[in-house]
Amino acid sequence: MTHPVNEPPVNPLPPVVVALFLVLAGIELVLWLGGQGIVGGPEAVGWRNSAIETYAFSGRAFDWMLETGQYPPEHLVRFVSYLFLHASFSHALFAMVILLAMGKILAETAGALVFVGVFFVSGIVGAVAFGVISDEPWLIGAFPAVYGLIGAFTFLLWLRLGQEGAPQVRAFTLIGMLLAVQLVFGMLFGGGQDWIADVAGFVTGFALTLVLAPGGMARVVQKIRRR
Repeated sequence: MTHPVNEPPVNPLPPVVVALFLVLAGIELVLWLGGQGIVGGPEAVGWRNSAIETYAFSGRAFDWMLETGQYPPEHLVRFVSYLFLHASFSHALFAMVILLAMGKILAETAGALVFVGVFFVSGIVGAVAFGVISDEPWLIGAFPAVYGLIGAFTFLLWLRLGQEGAPQVRAFTLIGMLLAVQLVFGMLFGGGQDWIADVAGFVTGFALTLVLAPGGMARVVQKIRRR
């Protein structure tokens, strides 16, 4: 089998996906190297905890803002900055793998702006849902945002299956598997209520893609009219 000389060995990723991946990877690399004592000296061991206290989403700060009606920038930034902090290298790695896989599909199918919108809006809505429902003090990690990307992918797959006349419930197989794995791990090793933000992120990503994806809403309306 022959291949064109200029054909890349792997499918290139959209630049916006690569850029977001590099930001996540860069932050995690610095925190991991500091935690291992490789850079930054002895005080670098506490960089991760310090970053979490300063930039993680705080349920207590959220409650305080709702009670007082005050919304200082140092707390508002937490609705986005928490997405770039993780509990460990493996925690960050899993999120980044999903980001690359789902981000490539969404950015190539619906465009870079839809990808960026789904990522950040899903993360923000996930944080709000966590703050309203959960009593836990901290939320960290990109999972609410990447679950939003999974929601967007689910919507695109749902549309495609409908066009092919296949059972559209198959589109929800991936999210079902992920939630089942998360439930099992939570039962075996204990877990918090991060799943609240993840589910909210998924629903947000699905709904946003319905509105933002080219022809998304029009296709749904046509499908309803055919019934």
